[in-house]
Amino acid sequence: MEDYVAIVSIFLGLPWIIFHYITKWKTAATLTNGDEALLDELYQLARRLDERMDTVERLVASDNPDFKPARILHNRETDNQKLRELDRMFAEQGRTTK
Repeated sequence: MEDYVAIVSIFLGLPWIIFHYITKWKTAATLTNGDEALLDELYQLARRLDERMDTVERLVASDNPDFKPARILHNRETDNQKLRELDRMFAEQGRTTK
């Protein structure tokens, strides 16, 4: 009887446990719809804040010609590359960024 239990546990129990945890690992690594909505909302907020900072910098620069913005300049190509990548990814998913 002990041999039967050992054989059943090796050939049925062990693979079931392994496949169970493989399935758990695969489902845990994905983003949920709520996560995607939160990331989209944070992205929109970041874009609006970036546009507001540009506006504030332009206003301060118009009042003070010696003003040099401390943050990254808006029109530099290397600074805008990541935003363009995100815009492209949203476009591929059929979303709009504004």
